[in-house]
Amino acid sequence: MNNAYISVAGVTAALNLAAAVADFRRTGWIMTNMTRYGIPPRWIVPLGVAKAAGAAGLLLGIAVPSIGVLAAAGLALYFVGAVVAVARAKWWSHLPARWCC
Repeated sequence: MNNAYISVAGVTAALNLAAAVADFRRTGWIMTNMTRYGIPPRWIVPLGVAKAAGAAGLLLGIAVPSIGVLAAAGLALYFVGAVVAVARAKWWSHLPARWCC
């Protein structure tokens, strides 16, 4: 396993774990964003579980590469869904880069 893979997997796992903790704590800005996106509050904890599972899978993937690939694919699908939610809500003003609309 090369050092670049381990570094990227570790940083990605740490960031997703931090995002999951923020979901579990129901941080105010997350709840505001989810409301504006039309995501029901009851989905916050399952979405946090998905992020935490992806983070754990990435770390486990260092030892078992096939699990890491599955975790990476799951997180990629998760974030595609997040982009779809933002696009569907048409709420762009809070995004730092205004490359569209």
